[in-house]
Amino acid sequence: MALPALRIGTRGSPLALAQTEAVRAALARCDPELAAHAAVAVVVITTSGDRILDRALADVGGKGLFTKEIDDALLAGTIDLAVHSVKDLPTRMPGGIRFVCTLPREDPRDALIAPAHGDLSRVPPGAVVGTASLRRQAQILHRRPDLKVVTFRGNVQTRLRKLVAGDVDATLLALAGLKRLGMADAATAVMSDDDMLPAVGQGAIGITCRADDTPTLLRLAELNHPPTFTTVDAERAMLAALDGSCRTPIAGLATLGGDGGDDLHLRGLVARPDGSCVIEAERRGSGHEAAALGDELGAELRRRAGPGFL
Repeated sequence: MALPALRIGTRGSPLALAQTEAVRAALARCDPELAAHAAVAVVVITTSGDRILDRALADVGGKGLFTKEIDDALLAGTIDLAVHSVKDLPTRMPGGIRFVCTLPREDPRDALIAPAHGDLSRVPPGAVVGTASLRRQAQILHRRPDLKVVTFRGNVQTRLRKLVAGDVDATLLALAGLKRLGMADAATAVMSDDDMLPAVGQGAIGITCRADDTPTLLRLAELNHPPTFTTVDAERAMLAALDGSCRTPIAGLATLGGDGGDDLHLRGLVARPDGSCVIEAERRGSGHEAAALGDELGAELRRRAGPGFL
């Protein structure tokens, strides 16, 4: 039996597999040799973040828990590339691994699921909102300090089952994930990015591979969606400049516009987990300056937050 031309590593959640199928389809469009199903193997890898579901990520090491085992498989050569939600990628990639490209970004906004209430304004005081995200927690409590926020882990389907069972009154999920799963109708409201600034990289699918794997790097260059990569580059540069801990709520969103599509608008936010303090700033410039704008914005937020905030 012929060996597959490419082995893709991914987590095993329905959303991760849906994103991996999108990458497989994009590879097939770029290279007819990869169109045959057997030409690309999907290798499911269980990460620490998938195994530890009874604690907040901040308490057990942060979002790198969703990538470590996949990175190990890349470096060991048991997979050729890996598919991630960009928001799960660590700020700085491990040695020997490159974040190479992104597919076109889906809607980056957050969705509120509150079946009995609809939108956030109708959720009654004292209601319980479940989320695993300190970013969502801080922004919800900043606007609605009368609500209670509890840790709520698990994949999309698990969280929705817990919601139906009455464990919480409402929860928040990435609209992009719901759309990719064909479950966008579960959202009772879509949060504007003025009310809930998204996570850095939210809505974007990112692909990594070994830094010395030239054939795979060349294949992946064909897949890249430059506008998405540019906006993600700005957001991640801001995150790197902030160098916040996994216990610091940080949000960021870059958009491209203008006639030539090169006018970049980057917004960033840092907050206290209890929502008592939210600091926001923005930068505008050219997409060619994405990383520099992100670095400047991160430095400003860090300066305004002051010692000890991050």
